[in-house]
Amino acid sequence: MRTSNPVLRADTFDQARAPFAAEGERMTLQGTVNKSALLLALLMLSAFYVWRRFAGSEAPQGLYPWMMAGMLGGLVMALVTTFKKEWSPLTAPLYALLEGLAIGGISLLFEARFPGVVLQAVGLTFGTFAALLVIYKSRLVRVTDNFRLGVAAATGGIFLIYLLTWILGFFHIQVPYLHQGGLIGIGFSLFVLVVAALNLVLDFDFIEAGAARGAPKYFEWYAGFGLLVTLVWLYVEFLRLLGKLRERR
Repeated sequence: MRTSNPVLRADTFDQARAPFAAEGERMTLQGTVNKSALLLALLMLSAFYVWRRFAGSEAPQGLYPWMMAGMLGGLVMALVTTFKKEWSPLTAPLYALLEGLAIGGISLLFEARFPGVVLQAVGLTFGTFAALLVIYKSRLVRVTDNFRLGVAAATGGIFLIYLLTWILGFFHIQVPYLHQGGLIGIGFSLFVLVVAALNLVLDFDFIEAGAARGAPKYFEWYAGFGLLVTLVWLYVEFLRLLGKLRERR
C-alpha cells in the first residue's frame, strides 16, 4: 500500500518493529476517528486563541512571533512524529496545538485583507472532506498503484515548487504568475487543491488498511496526525485560491 502523504508512507506499517498487538491494543477505525477529531479540536482551539487575541489589533506585528513559533514548533513536532511514530500519542497533540497557532495567524491575516474568506475556506475544506469520504466509501474511486503513483508524483512536484519559491524568497526573487491573481495563478491553485484532495483519498485508504491489518494502537494517533496534515494543507490552499479570486474583482 502506497500513499503520497509524506507522513503516511508505503512502508509505515512494515517499519513497526514489534509484532502487532493483541486484540484490545490494535488500531481501529472508530479509535482513529476519535483521535482525529480530538487533534482537529486542539488545532481549532489554539487557532481560536490567536484569533481572539489579535483580532482588531492595531499592532499586528505582535502576531508574527506566535505564527513563527507555531510554524517552527509544528515542523519540529511533525518531524519527530514521522520518525518516532510510537511517540505520536504525545507529539501529535503537540503538533495540533502548535500548528493551530500558525493557522490562527494565517487566517487572521487573510480575513483582514479579504473579509469573509476564512468562513468560506473552512466550509470548502470540510465540504471537500465529506464529499471525498462519501466517494471513497462508495468505491467510486479505486485506489490503485497507478493512482497512488500519480498523486505521489504530483505532490512531490508541488513540494519542489514551494521549496524553490521559499529559497528564492531569501534573495527577494519572486516566482512570476504562480502566486498571483492571474489565470495562471488561479489555475495553479486549482491544480494544487485537486492534488491535496486526492491525498485525502489516499489517507482514507491508509487508515482503512491499518485497521484491517491490526496495526498497534498508537497508529490511531499517527494516522490522525497524517490526516490533519492534509486537512491543514487543503485549508491553506483554499485560502490562497479565494484570495486570488478576490484580487481579480
